[in-house]
Amino acid sequence: MNHLALPSFSSNGHIQGVIEIPAGTNTKYEYNKQLLEFQPDIREGFERRVDFMSYPLNYGFIPSTRMDKDRGGDGDPLDVLLLAEHIPTGTVVEVQPIGLLLLKDSGELDHKVLAIPTDPAKRIIRATNWLEFQRDYSVIRHILELFFLYYDGLGTMTILGWGDENAALQEVKKWQLVE
Repeated sequence: MNHLALPSFSSNGHIQGVIEIPAGTNTKYEYNKQLLEFQPDIREGFERRVDFMSYPLNYGFIPSTRMDKDRGGDGDPLDVLLLAEHIPTGTVVEVQPIGLLLLKDSGELDHKVLAIPTDPAKRIIRATNWLEFQRDYSVIRHILELFFLYYDGLGTMTILGWGDENAALQEVKKWQLVE
């Protein structure tokens, strides 16, 4: 199965997220576009393990999206950060956006949709939108900011700000490939 070619939205209209890196993991996995499989990222000849705390949430991408370099993006699919317990690599999950983390990685846009599972049984927080998230879980926002500022070395990432669930949905549509 080509995870990149899955539709961005499920048949019932929910955004789909493909998990690359499960919560609680330090090995950075990426989807190999040529082999159509998940593999550890290789840096300087070695499997890349984040020399920092483990990923505080599930990290992946939204299929059938690409942040085009000619529009300032990093050339990869739009990232999704899923607040849920550990979800295995390769799992496709229907998600509900609750925010948008605006980042620059080495000068390229690298925004990330913050989401919860659409299935209430799989949620680890009660917030279902940006206002609730800000009101009840603002510390998670700070943890995420610190994680992305430091996990790949100070000075690599720049935080540009945050957007709400509507901004996240617009971001998906902005980078969505024709389906």
